[in-house]
Amino acid sequence: MIRGPISQAKSILLASLSVALLLLGYTWVSHRQHQVNPKDTTIPSWGQLADGVKKFTQPDRKEERWIVEDSIATGRRFFYGIGLGVMCGFVLGMLMGCFSSLEAFLQPPIALLAKVPQTAALAVYFVVFGTGLSMYVAMISLGIIPALAVTVYLAIKDLPSEMLDKAYTLGASHFEVATEVVFRQVLPKFIDAVRLAIGPAIVFLIAAEMVVGDVGFGYRIRLQFKLTNMNVVYPYLVMLAFFGFALDYGLRFLQAKLCSWYQRDSK
Repeated sequence: MIRGPISQAKSILLASLSVALLLLGYTWVSHRQHQVNPKDTTIPSWGQLADGVKKFTQPDRKEERWIVEDSIATGRRFFYGIGLGVMCGFVLGMLMGCFSSLEAFLQPPIALLAKVPQTAALAVYFVVFGTGLSMYVAMISLGIIPALAVTVYLAIKDLPSEMLDKAYTLGASHFEVATEVVFRQVLPKFIDAVRLAIGPAIVFLIAAEMVVGDVGFGYRIRLQFKLTNMNVVYPYLVMLAFFGFALDYGLRFLQAKLCSWYQRDSK
């Protein structure tokens, strides 16, 4: 049966099996590579990966731990950028969806910005914002604002007109309709849009750090890649993946708490 439900135990078992197969596949590929070249570092063994983890978790000559310095720098840039993007995207989407005049005014530039590849526009961000924190924040926020704004706008357009008419009939003001009806209906879809924006936001940030960063995950990956220290690069990539997964899980939990009705309807 298409989309037939399965038990939670079976779901956990299948998820664990997929991860185990992935790890076994990497182990086999690494073993084959080291049979050809025992000193190979492109696909490091588990022992080499352990050495790489020690390298970025232990203090260096400056008594600094790479993982601490990089996590603080990348995390600060990411949360500032995505925070600004989420706020601006939601406000613009609400304005476009609620007011036809603002829809006509804002839709063309937002549609145009949505088609601009952010990584190709790196040079523009460097010229306009420099290479400091403001550049990273601008690149992330401007990269996700169009998609978030359009998501909110389309969600409002999909609301049944009868729902709004009923609210007005019951005596609600424009502000009350926007906050009590529109906002509540749009919120779960907006959270889904933010979940989808996490991946692109990380890509924008890492790309910028690779080019001009002097600290951060992108900078460290670029530097260690040049030295062919893939035993450092791979763990950094895994940490980025877990970071994105944790954010996604947190947003899903928030959505379940704030919009339990949407969770039930979407099952």
